[in-house]
Amino acid sequence: MTSQRQALHRLGGYAAVCVLILLVPLFVSDGYLLNKFARYLVFGILSLALSLSWGYAGILNLGQAAGFGLGSYCMAMALKLRTIPIQTGAGGLPDFMVWNNVHTLPWFWQPFHSYAFALLAGIGVPVLVAFLIGWFVFRARVSGVYVAIITLAMLVVINLVIIDQQRYTGGFNGITDLTTFKVFGVEFGAYSVSTYYLAAVILTLLLFLGLALMNSKTGLILQAIRDDETRVRYFGYDVANYQNFIFCVSAGVAGLAGMLYTLVMEFASPTFLAVPISLSIVIWCAVGGRASLLGAALGAIVVTGVQGSLSDSKTFLDTWMLIMGALFIVVVLFLPNGLISIVDVIRDKRERRRLAAAAGAPRRTAVVAPSRSAAR
Repeated sequence: MTSQRQALHRLGGYAAVCVLILLVPLFVSDGYLLNKFARYLVFGILSLALSLSWGYAGILNLGQAAGFGLGSYCMAMALKLRTIPIQTGAGGLPDFMVWNNVHTLPWFWQPFHSYAFALLAGIGVPVLVAFLIGWFVFRARVSGVYVAIITLAMLVVINLVIIDQQRYTGGFNGITDLTTFKVFGVEFGAYSVSTYYLAAVILTLLLFLGLALMNSKTGLILQAIRDDETRVRYFGYDVANYQNFIFCVSAGVAGLAGMLYTLVMEFASPTFLAVPISLSIVIWCAVGGRASLLGAALGAIVVTGVQGSLSDSKTFLDTWMLIMGALFIVVVLFLPNGLISIVDVIRDKRERRRLAAAAGAPRRTAVVAPSRSAAR
C-alpha cells in the first residue's frame, strides 16, 4: 500500500510540474521571454535523456551532446534548403556551399528536401551512431569510466568532422539563415507561443513515457544492471542488449532535443557538439537528481534559468560564475541525490514525526462496566 501511495504521489508531482509549465504562456506574453523559457525546456529534455542512461542504467555518457548536435544539424539542413540565401548557386545551393565552390548539392543533402525525412533523421542518426558505439562497447563489457572516455572521444571526433567539412556543414559558422518551420499550417517561429508549447508538450510526453518505461520490466532490469551487472547476467539476461537499448533511447531523445533547439535558436552550430555543453548536461542531471527523470529535467531548467538571470544582471555580471560554482558545491555536499531529494527529506521528516507522535501518545485503557452481581 505504501508503494502504491508513493507511485501516486510521484505521478501527482509529475502532473503538477507539467501543468505549471503548460500554463506559462497564460502569464507571459513577451516573445523574448517565451523564447528563453523554451530554451530552458529543451535543456530539460536533454538532461532527461542523460538520466535515462546514467540515472537508471548506470551508463555515464560524456558524449551526450553528440546526439543533440546531430539532431540539430538534421533540422537545420531541412530548413536551410527552404531558405532563399543571399547567394544562390545551381539548384538553390546553400550560401556557404557557393562560397566554397560547391557546384551541385551533395547526395546526403538531397533527402532533406522532405520534412518527414529530416524528422526521422534527427532521431535516427543519433540512434544509429549510439547503436554502433554501444554494440562494440557493451559487447566487450566495457563499463564505468571507460565508457565515459569512449563517448567523450566520440563527441570530439564528430565535432572535428563537422568543423573540417566546411564545404558541406558550414564549418565553424554552422548553418544559419534558416526559414521558419511550418507544418499543418502552423508556423513554429523562434519567439512564438506555438514553439514554446511544442517544447512543453514534448517534455511532458517524454516525462510520462520515460516513467512508464522505467516502471516496466525492462526498466526494472536496467536498474538492476545499474546496481549489480554481474548478478543480472547470472540470471540469464543479455546485459549488453539492455544497455545498448537504453543507450540508443537516450541518444534518440537527445536528437529530438537538438531539433527543437534549432527551432528555438534559428541556427545549428558545432558548439552544440562541443565538450563544454556535454559536461554541462552532466552537471544539470546531477544537480537535479540523476535517478529521477523529473529531477534531471528540473535541474537543467533551474540551473540554466539561474545562470541566465545572473549573467544578464549588471550586479552579478562579473561574479555569476562564482555563484553558480558555489551552488553546485552546496548541492553536492548537502543533497548528493540532487534537488529532487528535498521532497524525500520532507516526506521522511513528516513520517518520523508521525511515528514519534504515535509512540508518545498515552495508551487508552478500556473501561469495563461493573456487573450486576458486583454492584450488589
